[in-house]
Amino acid sequence: MFTNGQLVFGILFAIAFIIIIFSTYRHDKKIHSKYYKGSVWVLIAFISFILFIVSIKWFFK
Repeated sequence: MFTNGQLVFGILFAIAFIIIIFSTYRHDKKIHSKYYKGSVWVLIAFISFILFIVSIKWFFK
């Protein structure tokens, strides 16, 4: 389905992309901890809401 060149390119691209994402995250970690403090609670509320909707769907099924 893919040639060897395409597979090598895909693997190298994925490795480079992951390295760039991690280095950018490490660079911005101080800024994120300062400006996005408390965002974990928003994530917990969102997951709880989704679980609530799923449980309602399961209950009335």
